[in-house]
Amino acid sequence: MGKPKVVINRVLKLSNNVGNPAALKPIVVSKLASVELQLENVTIPLEGKQRPRLPILVVDEVTRLFDTNAIVTYILETGKLQLDPKLLNLMNFDAHRLSPAILAYLSEKGDADFGVTKELTSALSEIEKKINPYGFLSEERVPKYEDAIIWSTVYPLLASNDKLGSKFPKLMEWFTNTCRYTAFAEALATVKPLSGKEGAKTIFVCNPAAVISTFCERFARAEVSSTVKTEIMEEQSGTVVSTEEVAAARQAWKGLIPHSAVKGKRSGQILPLTGQKNYLVTSALPYVNNVPHLGNIIGCVLSADVFARYCRVRGRNILYVCGTDEYGTATETKALEEGLTPQQICDKYHALHSEIYKWFDIGFDYFGRTTTKEQTQIGQEIFMRLHQNEYLKEMTVLQLFCEPCKRFLSDRFVEGTCPSCGYEDARGDQCDKCSRLTNSTDLKNPRCKVCGSGQVITKNSEQVFLDLPALEQKERLAEWLEKASEQWTPNARHIAKSWMKEGLKERCITRDLKWGTPVPLEKFKDKVFYVWFDAPIGYISMTANYTSNWKQWWINSSKDVEIEYYQFMAKDNVPFHSILFPASLKGTKEPWTLVRHLIATEYLNYEDGKFSKSRGVGVFGTDVMETGIPADIWRFYLIYVRPESQDSAFSWDDFMTKNNSELLNNLGNFVNRSLTFLEKFFHSEVPTIVMSEDDYRVVAEVNREIVEHVNLLELCKLRDALRQILAISKIGNVYFQSQKPWTLTKNAADRQRCGTVCGVGAQIVFLLMTLLDPFMPGVARAIREQLNVSKPIFSLTLLPFLPPGHKIGKVSPLFQKLDSDLMEKLRKKYAGNQAERKEKEAKKPKSPSKSSASVSVASVDTVNSNDAPNSTGGVAADPAEVAKLEADIAKQGTLVRDLKAKKADKAEIDKEVQALLKLKFQLGLLSGNETPITDSKSKKRSSKKK
Repeated sequence: MGKPKVVINRVLKLSNNVGNPAALKPIVVSKLASVELQLENVTIPLEGKQRPRLPILVVDEVTRLFDTNAIVTYILETGKLQLDPKLLNLMNFDAHRLSPAILAYLSEKGDADFGVTKELTSALSEIEKKINPYGFLSEERVPKYEDAIIWSTVYPLLASNDKLGSKFPKLMEWFTNTCRYTAFAEALATVKPLSGKEGAKTIFVCNPAAVISTFCERFARAEVSSTVKTEIMEEQSGTVVSTEEVAAARQAWKGLIPHSAVKGKRSGQILPLTGQKNYLVTSALPYVNNVPHLGNIIGCVLSADVFARYCRVRGRNILYVCGTDEYGTATETKALEEGLTPQQICDKYHALHSEIYKWFDIGFDYFGRTTTKEQTQIGQEIFMRLHQNEYLKEMTVLQLFCEPCKRFLSDRFVEGTCPSCGYEDARGDQCDKCSRLTNSTDLKNPRCKVCGSGQVITKNSEQVFLDLPALEQKERLAEWLEKASEQWTPNARHIAKSWMKEGLKERCITRDLKWGTPVPLEKFKDKVFYVWFDAPIGYISMTANYTSNWKQWWINSSKDVEIEYYQFMAKDNVPFHSILFPASLKGTKEPWTLVRHLIATEYLNYEDGKFSKSRGVGVFGTDVMETGIPADIWRFYLIYVRPESQDSAFSWDDFMTKNNSELLNNLGNFVNRSLTFLEKFFHSEVPTIVMSEDDYRVVAEVNREIVEHVNLLELCKLRDALRQILAISKIGNVYFQSQKPWTLTKNAADRQRCGTVCGVGAQIVFLLMTLLDPFMPGVARAIREQLNVSKPIFSLTLLPFLPPGHKIGKVSPLFQKLDSDLMEKLRKKYAGNQAERKEKEAKKPKSPSKSSASVSVASVDTVNSNDAPNSTGGVAADPAEVAKLEADIAKQGTLVRDLKAKKADKAEIDKEVQALLKLKFQLGLLSGNETPITDSKSKKRSSKKK
């Protein structure tokens, strides 16, 4: 490469988002080539839906370049420099191997199945071998264009002091020396690039397909030519795709259609498999002190369900386990409130939780409970191993004692003022407002929750403590946490590391209660385990209830078995799952499976206040089942407002708006219009598709959204992943609107073009069905029925999934409009707390309960509840019986509507209608109304006779 022959006067303009290290390459090369390049920094919001592709070089009014190697090529040719084959080969290596590998590694977006670290290590090794005796990649004694190209690409990795860099000392020395040269130092000062994960994020913000070359579909890429091939920005759907992306879309479209990776109904036990990655998923165990509210549902079980379903769509080997947390003070408190025994409370609320999760279509592989012999056995074994390894301490503690009740008060039996934030209703173990863990004796103005008395004193009590300082030192907790938390959500990392920074202290793991797992030491036989020592062990005991081979998931030292353990929870559960549970397992000195992905949400608030399970504030699972709004609409909205990075709020008005705008007008409109055109103009058959360049450009747009969607799901950013699906349906709507198939049908000469547009639309509908399956399984099933297909097919690109001649099913709308009157009615109905609502209901004239649900539900493994016998003789009805009957009525009503919709045999419909009426009659008896309840049609017939 010779010196530049001409220095041009025209100033080139490069636009770049703030901190994006991708701009380093063109800036350094322009300085080396003496071509004047002006940088314009653009601030791009991370939440933007349609973001420009950056960096971008403005060549003239119509020509823009946004591939950095294409920009470099243009700059060099502008400077009258000849590109030699060695430089072109290096640029090709950089574009298709090095850059995608670095971005995938840094952003954690690469699936380990693709071998990201191995690929990157190989690429870096090749670069290190190219360094000449003078310490540079060029054949000179100073860094030149070869160095500029590679240095700019490796900057986000090597500048972040990543551990991988330490494996290449010669490469690190080259990188450090190169940074000191003028052109490189000035570029750093101009761009102010970010490094590490943040640097990768700034690249992905405006180039989500940046890793597509190596780690998605390994598309064949066009070679970099010595003559600049300009990339003209085509505006469509508000996005820009490159000629390279269009070429990749064209090639993928012509490839083979993969088979569905979804396994049939799995028989037998799901166990880890050798030679592949296995996924163990748990969600925080819900307490049985109440039914779950919407915040509980999105914080744990629903979030975990979306990820688990995504894994199943991809054909991954996954086990999703959850259940009810039934021991502890919260259960005793609820039993006192309702005048039941703790066991009766557990049976009642376990049944209610099971019904609610069934209605929400939560697809557990096993849903259990902690009141089992397996829980006792495994919990006591872990405790005794900790005792044998000298990680337990006996200590005397000051404990609160209620004089009127004559009993020690465990954490949940005490409320008072938080010593940290001043919240007046803080619990004895944790403040709901500031999330600080507390000791009950630290509360100001403590009061007994059992009798409400403030006559609470302190007394000495012998307890067992987990020796966290000893565990930290001997089991290297800090070292484990530093490595394990790399793939946790930022809030989980922050909370866990804050604990470590403050210094771990001994933590009491026993309580003066009767309802819990007994402490297996004679001296403490009248005490039980603290619920936060005991509850996480429930994940293990529930797996043991599911399979006798549970140790294959939990204690497996085989190097051939790889288990990725994901935990889903709200942030208040993080300390117990990130410190106490792992520390307890490590202290046994057995090879337990420890969490690799701790996914924590912030809080979901309710309108202008907070959800509270203990105080009955907000909308609860039993409430939504009564609204008549299908479960998938609730799933959609909860994921849409999922508090991933900060607190969010459930709002009735916003709930209505999102349903009407995103589901009805966007997603539902596209699916319905696409399939209706096939039904109306092509006899419900997929026509032959003859693709044009515009069609491939749309496919490329969709492919970009798919890649970002999948990357987000791999990071468990479910809210943003859902919005990418909506972005795809918007692309489809714009495509239809621009192509106007309703006009094309009027002219015989345009019929083939009309068929192509409708055919491409149908393929997008199939894709949307697959992507929606984890989020809205009921809607996905409905789309499959309309498409007349049996399973989703996972693909990272839009493909012709439906062959020409494929016959689709009956088309019908997916969604219905919600109106403000209904929202206002529901807002008023669920105002206040549960106790106030019950009091209000009790004052009303008694009438039959009307409960409806509109979406079919998936099966869940449950334990039969042992509800109290039916009450008679004027005694108030058991709430568990009422709730169970309402849930049964909702299910039976769904079955009847489904049979009617399918036009089933009249005798079969009548049989199920009678079963529904019988259930309603039983509810009427419980409600004090013994008059048989007839359906609306029976009423109409009766009125006509009169």
